[in-house]
Amino acid sequence: MWYKKNKNVKIYLDKSVITDKSTGWFDYLNMMNVGYLKCGRTDESDEVLTPRYAVEPIVKYLRQSRYVNILCPFDKDDSQYVRVLRSHGFHVANTHIENKDFFTYTRMDMKGVDCIVSNPPFSKKDEVLERLFALHVPFAILLPQNALQGKKRTALFQQYGLEYLGFDTRISFYTRGRLDTIQKNNHFASGYFCHYVLPERLVFEHLECIQEPYVD
Repeated sequence: MWYKKNKNVKIYLDKSVITDKSTGWFDYLNMMNVGYLKCGRTDESDEVLTPRYAVEPIVKYLRQSRYVNILCPFDKDDSQYVRVLRSHGFHVANTHIENKDFFTYTRMDMKGVDCIVSNPPFSKKDEVLERLFALHVPFAILLPQNALQGKKRTALFQQYGLEYLGFDTRISFYTRGRLDTIQKNNHFASGYFCHYVLPERLVFEHLECIQEPYVD
């Protein structure tokens, strides 16, 4: 990694080259920092779709916990969560804001649900976590890693407990405008925030990015 501040700044970072004729290295770093701090807090962050390779790691832990009936409350029929989990023999019920608002679910609705698994809107992570704990159902949801911090969330984790599944590389996502290609160079890390799913409170896995269309 090196940098040189002049009229034509070339920045080498993680094997990529960025040329900036106006801002320079420190301005670029500030831009990246702002992007990291804002991850999961914008409408754009809610429009990312999880690739198949990022769903597969949670499967073995669902099996170890002997969960069969899975609810995916933020997923359309083409969701990789729905497709992957069904391909592994789980009974999956899926809903989406278009036909069922997650925040209207009650404990009575959770009868027969073994576990909630999904990638919720990042901008609503506080509300989602609070609701999940209130429903008293095991869950595994994908969120930005920086969601581990925060006074409100920390209070929830201290009260109810938390398990975390992290990876050795960042997950790259699809966007609604580009379902044919995974968008690489993601600027934030993410992992599974779990409750009564993992064998330990902190688990790490190797993750291999597989480039493939979102829908076959």
